[in-house]
Amino acid sequence: MKIYCTNESIDDIPEGYDEKLDITNKQDIGFSFWDNYIKLEKEFSKLAIDLLYLSIFVFVCDRIVKRDNQNDSWTRTIDLNVPVSDIDFWNSQKALVIEMLNFLSGDNWNFEFRAKKVFQEELYYSSKKYKELEKRSYDKICMFSGGLDSFIGAIDLLEESTSSILLVSHYGGGKGTKSYQDSIFDAIKKQYKLDEKDQIQSYVVAKNGIEDTTRTRSFMFFSHAIAYASAFGRKTQLYIPENGYISLNIPLSGARFGSSSTRTTHPYYMSKLQNLINNMNLDIEIVNPYQFKTKGEMMKDCKNNNFLKEEYVNTMSCSHPDNGRFKKEKTSKHCGDCIPCIVRKAAIISAYGEDETEYRHKNLNQSEAGVLNRNAFLQMLKKHNPKRAIFDIQKSGPLIDNLFEFADVYNRSIEELNEIFKEVDVNEVD
Repeated sequence: MKIYCTNESIDDIPEGYDEKLDITNKQDIGFSFWDNYIKLEKEFSKLAIDLLYLSIFVFVCDRIVKRDNQNDSWTRTIDLNVPVSDIDFWNSQKALVIEMLNFLSGDNWNFEFRAKKVFQEELYYSSKKYKELEKRSYDKICMFSGGLDSFIGAIDLLEESTSSILLVSHYGGGKGTKSYQDSIFDAIKKQYKLDEKDQIQSYVVAKNGIEDTTRTRSFMFFSHAIAYASAFGRKTQLYIPENGYISLNIPLSGARFGSSSTRTTHPYYMSKLQNLINNMNLDIEIVNPYQFKTKGEMMKDCKNNNFLKEEYVNTMSCSHPDNGRFKKEKTSKHCGDCIPCIVRKAAIISAYGEDETEYRHKNLNQSEAGVLNRNAFLQMLKKHNPKRAIFDIQKSGPLIDNLFEFADVYNRSIEELNEIFKEVDVNEVD
């Protein structure tokens, strides 16, 4: 599919394109970046804004192009024509961007770049609202998704650092994600005496999104943080808190190899994104301090464990917290069936002995998804050989460094997960 991407209101597009995507058209894309007024030490890097727009076009295309319609019911070929501020630079980075996104989503991406004619940032900087703002200064950014890992990451940073930290969040359709982000930010704000503006929630949604297997959300999410960090005016660390098991995301079975397992924070993908940041001459370092920790270890080692224990029930780890709306549930909750929910249960039980999270399904035999994931985990546990972990960890993508550390965190994560499956006979699954 060939898609002409634009940031200006135009009716006509060149021949040969299947669709047009207009980032300024609210019927195509919900996008709030320019509504979140903040004045930092510098203006946003033009290349960082290019990256942000590119990531949003990619994310929206990921949602609107159906995998079921492809020959193999998965792999899509998507060609985007994107306006940028520096054609030469982006042409020089095309191979890197394609390699990164192909790995991330399992598709075939291609890009053409053309000169940008409209710069929304000029309207932003000239607005009365922006001019009246006081400058804010930050040293670090922490991704703040509303999940348990990002909550721990924010706590640890705020406990150990005198630096100023900006929390960056994203929400899209549904009410679940934003309500949990609001709840835990309120708790953090009170605990650490933060300002309301120390969190930025960016809204991005594909208005016509029909594909559920979105793999590129992290690219869009991280690009927001990169844009903000580009205006800090100093060397900046971008914290992406994620436990080692989910980061590696080793496929549970042969059916889940490759991009059938998400790779949103896989070290290989993160290294490619860091290369792109470096090539943009942005002094931003991606940091995941939990790469070699299990989720349970993150909880146990949290620098304010009493606060974490009080508030962890208000975090959201589930892949689809709003699915209960089909059953007329009034509030979002964890499904209890998806892989993130299962990993969450194991971590909390490892840390605290019991889990007070409210799940839609308490057992993994109450839904088709629960039974499938239960059986996949049981098969994996039955076949797991700690001595082969150094090979298993490379099934989801290439790893160059720290192989033994990755293998160790994988084995410890399996031990953590094994505890919640002990009551099930692993031999009952073929």
